[in-house]
Amino acid sequence: MRLEGEQTSLRVYLRSTDKHGWFAPPAAEVLVQRAKALGLAGATVLRGFFGLDIHGRLLHASPWSLTEHVPVVVEVVDSPQAVGRFLSVVEQVVLEGFATLERAHVLLYRQSREAAARAGMRLDVPGPVTPFSTLPSPEEFPVMKLSESGQLLRVFIGESDVWQKEPLYKAIVLKARELRLAGATVLRGPMGFGANSRVHTSKLLELSTDLPIVIEIVDSAEKIETLLPFLDEAVLEGLITIEAVRVLRYQHNPSGR
Repeated sequence: MRLEGEQTSLRVYLRSTDKHGWFAPPAAEVLVQRAKALGLAGATVLRGFFGLDIHGRLLHASPWSLTEHVPVVVEVVDSPQAVGRFLSVVEQVVLEGFATLERAHVLLYRQSREAAARAGMRLDVPGPVTPFSTLPSPEEFPVMKLSESGQLLRVFIGESDVWQKEPLYKAIVLKARELRLAGATVLRGPMGFGANSRVHTSKLLELSTDLPIVIEIVDSAEKIETLLPFLDEAVLEGLITIEAVRVLRYQHNPSGR
């Protein structure tokens, strides 16, 4: 299957404890299984360790709980038509959460060494395209008519960064909660480096670590803007990005807040 070119990236934000039915596997696992059954190019599950759900409730791992309530992200990249068909599955499986859709230019997709040998291609940086032109069309997939314009904010910091004596990632999530943003997911990387070029890693022999942290927040441009003054003040070292996305919200109980 050839996938290189303009495609669609779908990210589904939900909770680790969400299930599709009482005795069903976790919703994230069901999404991956359905994506495979439908022949999608692939799916990736990212497990956060801190964040907010769609109702503004804190999600975090607790040593006193047998069940971990943490944020989870399922990411799929495929053609607009394949992603559009998969949206009906997301609607069935995800009772509370949201999804984002954005452009993804696939530079390389190889399923085997033999395919790589046959490809003989050179990677090229893509040119500009019309915003959202590579997403599933509302005419073909009516669910897209329910999508809203939004922004995906990503904050790249270190785990040891603090703000007023508490972890910076926690302060950012709590500020997002105070401002009633739609949700937040905090992801921890096993290795990386930041603005000062120090390499951070989780090697077992190290007595302490300062692992890379990414905080993802999705909401309307107006709501995201309310958080920016705090980030400007609190993030002393790091990187912040904003991407335009289309947002689909799934909320079984709208009065849950």
